[in-house]
Amino acid sequence: MTVTFVGSGDAFGSGGRLQACIVVDDGRQRLLLDCGASSLIGMKRLGIDPNTVDAVVLSHLHGDHFGGIPFLVLDGQFSRRKTDLRVIGPEGTRERITAAMEVLYPGSSGVERRFSLVIEEVTGREAHNLGLATVTAFPADHASGAPAHHIRLEINRRVIAYSGDTAWTPALIDTARGADLFICEAYFRDRRVPFHLSYGELREHLGELDCRRIILTHMTTEMIEAEGVEFERAFDGMTFELA
Repeated sequence: MTVTFVGSGDAFGSGGRLQACIVVDDGRQRLLLDCGASSLIGMKRLGIDPNTVDAVVLSHLHGDHFGGIPFLVLDGQFSRRKTDLRVIGPEGTRERITAAMEVLYPGSSGVERRFSLVIEEVTGREAHNLGLATVTAFPADHASGAPAHHIRLEINRRVIAYSGDTAWTPALIDTARGADLFICEAYFRDRRVPFHLSYGELREHLGELDCRRIILTHMTTEMIEAEGVEFERAFDGMTFELA
């Protein structure tokens, strides 16, 4: 299974990084964890054909995590995509995507295409079938005008856990339990702000987490440049095989 960080940055492009977008490809299907506004640019830079993306799983509905959906849909429309695109997200996803498409490109949400945009909304702690994968959403602590989720992706006997944006919550323990990979926000090194997780807080709760590997993402410049960080830090274009 190949994991690629198309975008590993925060909302503001700290460190010149693109916004949240992680590709998970097991050779049978290709999924995105989040699709920030810059995702289409990042995929094309890396030679990833957007039309090969089968589904997108959204952690929450901030622009740096879902704002790339209108561009992904329109790119598929103009490049004659034929296979349906599924989007799995929290309650409110359908309304928010429609509104974003109409703001950016009026009339685009109702255009007839060769493929369908299939939007499915899930609630916290609900397991959802996604082709050959299972997605479970856990409630996160992040204000976004709609529920925010941690994501647990089980695919090909491997588990990838993803915090999304969040303050520390006990639900992270369940999300990461037994995971082969835990992709976790570390916004600042030690500074604590509402609705976000710092590296220091993650370290405090490390003993509660049962996972094989942790990779940090969604970092400020301070965290990107910090010394003495124990865990791996993601960067745009980072790719590896999850054995």
